[in-house]
Amino acid sequence: MAAGAGGLLAAAALLLAAGGPRLAPAELTDGNSEHLKREHSLMKPYQGAGSAAMPLWDFQGSTMVTSQYVRLTPDERSREGSIWNRVPCFLKDWELHVHFKIHGAGKKNLHGDGLALWYTQERLVPGPVFGSKDNFHGLAIFLDTYPNDEATERVFPYISAMVNNGSLTYDHSKDGRWTELAGCTADLRNQNHDTFLAIRYSRGRLTVMTDVEDKNEWKNCIDIAGVQLPTGYFFGASAGTGDLSDNHDIISMKLFQLMVEHPLEDETVDWTKIEPSVSLLKSPKDNVDDPTGNFRSGPLTGWKVFLLLLCALLGIIVCAVVGAVVFQKRQERNKRFY
Repeated sequence: MAAGAGGLLAAAALLLAAGGPRLAPAELTDGNSEHLKREHSLMKPYQGAGSAAMPLWDFQGSTMVTSQYVRLTPDERSREGSIWNRVPCFLKDWELHVHFKIHGAGKKNLHGDGLALWYTQERLVPGPVFGSKDNFHGLAIFLDTYPNDEATERVFPYISAMVNNGSLTYDHSKDGRWTELAGCTADLRNQNHDTFLAIRYSRGRLTVMTDVEDKNEWKNCIDIAGVQLPTGYFFGASAGTGDLSDNHDIISMKLFQLMVEHPLEDETVDWTKIEPSVSLLKSPKDNVDDPTGNFRSGPLTGWKVFLLLLCALLGIIVCAVVGAVVFQKRQERNKRFY
């Protein structure tokens, strides 16, 4: 799917367009298990494993529930599957911990396509975006394992975030770069240890952390303020394969309620009526020429400062030369006049 001019205008209209310090696991949640929301969580032992029904969760496509994992796609071509919570989430502040595994027989750049985690209005709607619906309403976190854009300099697997009000189209040919808010590279495929991802949404701030290096600590990936998400949406996960394939497994999804104080004026807001949106300092399309997605939003250090100083120096030299030439011609003209 190629994003045309209309898609770019829609992206600019929806997203007026934002990494932070590493946080310890204890700073993500308070560690209090009583804040675990079981009605929104998927954990072993899975009830209904091997059957066509699970309490609180629906699945479709190639999804298979075993005693050890929920496999969204097998390592086979042209498969897609998903699993969705049946209960809408009415928490304003939450944190989702996902234990997953992406693995397969394919060698470097011969595997795909990836996994998506969702908090959306729609559920159980198959489609072209990692096995789920395009033009969705809500939040998507993509764990993309294959670079479709041959000109990209990014290192894959690559994690990115997208917020949509239904007007944006995910462009697979550019790996979603037109509508990406932020992202990071993460070596999460074919690991022999457990791999985790945490998504935190609280008071308009979206944070995504990874634990994929077997260090038992969270590493910052995405940190964006100004994100508006309504309540009443559904959590889900989906995956898809094309000409290339992988096993995409979900071991657990645990949702925690965050105990956060809100301003008094928030009590008058109908959070179910909020439209998904983001207020950022730059447009997502500014990421096009950046391998990491953070060039324009990153600090001006190192080679960036050198390039800016070099451009400034060249500008001064050009102005000086032009000024000297203009001055000399005026002097010659004055001599001829007299």
